[in-house]
Amino acid sequence: MAEVNGPNPGHFAWIELATTDPVAAKAFYMKLFQWGVNENDMGEMGIYYIFRKNGRDAAAMYRLMPDQAQQGVPPNWLSYVGVASADETAARAQSLGGTVMAPPFDVFDHGRMSVLKDPEGAVFALWQAKQHWGVTIRDEANTLCWNELATRDSKAARDFYSKLFGWTFKVSDDYSEIHIGERGIGGVRTMHPGEPIPPNWMPYFMVEDCDAMTSAVQTGGGRPYVPPTDLPNVGRFSVVADPQGAVFALYKATPHA
Repeated sequence: MAEVNGPNPGHFAWIELATTDPVAAKAFYMKLFQWGVNENDMGEMGIYYIFRKNGRDAAAMYRLMPDQAQQGVPPNWLSYVGVASADETAARAQSLGGTVMAPPFDVFDHGRMSVLKDPEGAVFALWQAKQHWGVTIRDEANTLCWNELATRDSKAARDFYSKLFGWTFKVSDDYSEIHIGERGIGGVRTMHPGEPIPPNWMPYFMVEDCDAMTSAVQTGGGRPYVPPTDLPNVGRFSVVADPQGAVFALYKATPHA
């Protein structure tokens, strides 16, 4: 088990699903990943769901807010990056050409967060941990293992995020691995011309069988966008959407990877 027992600034700290139908989404993800769930009544803000594996926090979910729905925001997974100071990092992002969509604010005594958009338009969030540092289990079956940015300008993205978080990159022709020290934590993918989606961050979930889990997504009412595909010397992955349309990826590593 890969347990997380404290905050890790610069690492991906939390993932959160915004959905149009939390009851249906809860049933889908609980069956797909064998997750449990804690439901937290937030009053007029609705229920905040925390998905759990082996009693540890794996992800979260909430119903899309009325103002988000009115703006046409689709169901989506939001990636959070841990930081020492949400205020300082949000200000630095703005100075680098990013947009502050939600200025830093406290989430009770759990932490402090901000929602940002990078210069290409990809949305992500900051998490300054207090009582809650984010996911407490990852990098094993049915948990978060990778976060990937799809962008039209990889060079500009690398420049922005390296200055924002201190990330380094292992660069190839159309893909760059994000590193903190020697550890890879995510990637940057150069989008193909004509892709009908905006730049975005997408979470990957580790699975024991990519093909079987992709079929399970379809059986549960979701759909595949990229069928199970081999990455030589890396693993096998697919890109899928849940029944409400939120997109995520499944990944099975080769033994040495």
